[in-house]
Amino acid sequence: MVAVTIAVDMMGGDGEAASLETLTRGVAIAARAQPAARFLLHGAAAELEAALAAEKDLAGRAEIRDAPGVVSMDDKPGEILRNSAGTSMAAALDSVAAGAARAAVSCGNTGALMALSVLKLKRLDGVIRPAIAVLWPSVTPGKQSVVLDVGADVRLEPRNLCQFAAMGASFAQIGLGVSYPRVGLLNIGSEHHKGKSQLQDASAMISEAAIGQDFDYVGFIEANEIPMDAVDVVVTDGFTGNVALKAAEGTARLIKTWMKASFQSSPLARAGGLLAAGALREMSSNLDPGKGNGGVFLGLSGLVVKSHGSVDAKGFAAAVGLAAQVAEDQLIERLAESLQMDRVA
Repeated sequence: MVAVTIAVDMMGGDGEAASLETLTRGVAIAARAQPAARFLLHGAAAELEAALAAEKDLAGRAEIRDAPGVVSMDDKPGEILRNSAGTSMAAALDSVAAGAARAAVSCGNTGALMALSVLKLKRLDGVIRPAIAVLWPSVTPGKQSVVLDVGADVRLEPRNLCQFAAMGASFAQIGLGVSYPRVGLLNIGSEHHKGKSQLQDASAMISEAAIGQDFDYVGFIEANEIPMDAVDVVVTDGFTGNVALKAAEGTARLIKTWMKASFQSSPLARAGGLLAAGALREMSSNLDPGKGNGGVFLGLSGLVVKSHGSVDAKGFAAAVGLAAQVAEDQLIERLAESLQMDRVA
């Protein structure tokens, strides 16, 4: 296992839902799963020292970097670009830019994180706009798909969607081991005549770009096909992708709530729940939104993982673990090489 250092923004998050103690506990959980990883914790030093003292799994593996400034969820990206000095978010990204860490993780303001990431880490050569990619669970056991963009850019521009297809295919190859990814473009129907003119233009561009490349463009897909193992990569704009992601997370929580209520509705139901306890735990785990928490910023020269703002310790651990894993896989270096080969071809 390759030793990697992860820079963590410890002052992000949405209020009490992601407190300093919660995030520190999340890093400790990730440390147990990633025994070779080390961590640079960026935040208010005095508060971090107190939180760190309670986590024995981080002893000797976490270093505090004092950066008490906070980027709030209400801050506008333009304002943050002018006033980011001293914030934990900027400091974590500076650690990546300086080579002190291989990846940065934050559960802070998404727009500010993307703006600062572009400023400090720069785009990969040839990338028009970065995208946020997430791993989506599949009905096929052990499989996942890549969905991008889920919030970085809400504009529906064909050339951006075409580049998202190339980056998503590379991510599927590098991160999921899919040798010849199937790529689909999210639309309101699978018929070739459906959707806005921008989607029609993007479909034509992706189809042409796929010729001679190592991915297969299958055309339009609908949202209900995302978890059905219909494709390995789902391409969409940031507005649509974020709505789909939040809807899926809400549906997962709804199903878990219904399950819990159903198995507590009567003595017979409770007995049935006890008999099916093992299967129910597995199903509940698969439905846990925090299990797959973490969006990877694709298209930058440095690695950044965005966690949910209202994350719990287990969810934050998933984001930190994802950062460690894709850093070990040398995602950025291999993605840059892949995009360069595409331009040469």
